[in-house]
Amino acid sequence: MKADPAAARQATVSGRLAQHVVATRVEDIPAAAIVSSKRLALDTLAVAWAGSSAPGVREARDLLAEEGGRPDSTVWAYGGKLPARAAAFINSASAAALDYDGMRATERGSVHSDSVVLPAALAVAEREHASGREFLAALVLGNDVVTRLGAASQLPHKGWYHTAIYGIYGAAAAAARLLKLDAEKTQHAFGIALSQTAATQLPNISHSLTKRFSSSFAAHAGVFSALLAARGITAPREAFEGRFGFYNLYQQGDAAALFADLGRTYPHVATAIKKYPSCACNHTAIEAALHLVHEHDVTPADAGAIEVTISPYVHRLVGAPFEPAADPQVTAQFSVQYSVACAILRRRLSVADIQDAAVLEPAIGELARSVKVIIDDKRGNSRGATVRIRSRRHGLLEKHVEHIPGSPESPLTPADLQSKFRECAIEGVSSLGTERGELLCARINGVEEAADMAGFFNGIAE
Repeated sequence: MKADPAAARQATVSGRLAQHVVATRVEDIPAAAIVSSKRLALDTLAVAWAGSSAPGVREARDLLAEEGGRPDSTVWAYGGKLPARAAAFINSASAAALDYDGMRATERGSVHSDSVVLPAALAVAEREHASGREFLAALVLGNDVVTRLGAASQLPHKGWYHTAIYGIYGAAAAAARLLKLDAEKTQHAFGIALSQTAATQLPNISHSLTKRFSSSFAAHAGVFSALLAARGITAPREAFEGRFGFYNLYQQGDAAALFADLGRTYPHVATAIKKYPSCACNHTAIEAALHLVHEHDVTPADAGAIEVTISPYVHRLVGAPFEPAADPQVTAQFSVQYSVACAILRRRLSVADIQDAAVLEPAIGELARSVKVIIDDKRGNSRGATVRIRSRRHGLLEKHVEHIPGSPESPLTPADLQSKFRECAIEGVSSLGTERGELLCARINGVEEAADMAGFFNGIAE
């Protein structure tokens, strides 16, 4: 009896994911998943506009522009077009550069799905002249793949950068959907992606510019994987559970958790929209420090001893001593000392506060180095933080914040979201401004009405 290819696919992790990506109809996607994807897309685009001028992004863009190629897909803030893979790479770098992009956090780790999937999906949608409905479906499904893989990751965390090692499969999924690949070729795209899966947290903790390209490598490789699969390139069918597959060589995963309520629930709906342009591990400390500053009118002169207590997980990413000489911006984004000091000295942490000149200001450096970091081993992977300030006027002040601002437990207000969009819209290599910003909002909010995504950025990025 001849084997049933469809049944064989359903027996593998990549096969089931491929079937989900190919078979899900736009009308079957819950309204909440559509609304969430639009909100995330608008936030990611705004953040990318602001991040386009961050150190390293222009240099990478210039390199790819010099190499040239088919003008298929828009380079968002810069204008002009490059091949889809190159556009996905640069746009993803812009989106990730300020560490201001949305994040889905669980006890098993976190992923920034939209900064990988959106650049890939928009690039291929333009290239293929896809409709807005198909683009939206691809975006939702790509984010679904990433967030499901991330939530199904098993402990211990081995040090891989989850956004990249899971993001590549979401980018491949979105690209495969827009290329109209069948389930078999989509499964091959996942298998091809396995050979390109990479990126660890070392760039994060070493405070190097490579960190902001980790998502770019995933976006680029995801698109490339789907394009190769479309040309008939085959790959291992058990990309995840195979003998030398993802789960055995990279990070163990729970298949039951991965497929729980597949097609009925979309976990990316719980993605947090960031309140501050900094690693999310800093956000509860920032929030706690700002609470004390505003409630008690704490000034640097009033602050004596300053302490921040964090978990081992948070300490691994942001607990290193504040030494910003090599890459000031990245160091600031991954320093809880800088975060607390900025909250006390400037009463905020904005895009302006992670620019090199602001980071290297002597007064903030001195204050940051005075912040004592305490590790509480009992907190495990918690993102919560406790800030204590010995005030000369008020005595010991203490505030604990458990949930990241912007998370489902602590959502941002509409005013917060509007303020963030306006802040980002005036930054970057080409300010969006009011008119183009409003046009971008209208395009995203009505994207399902677009007949051809090739014209999506007309009048916005040219």
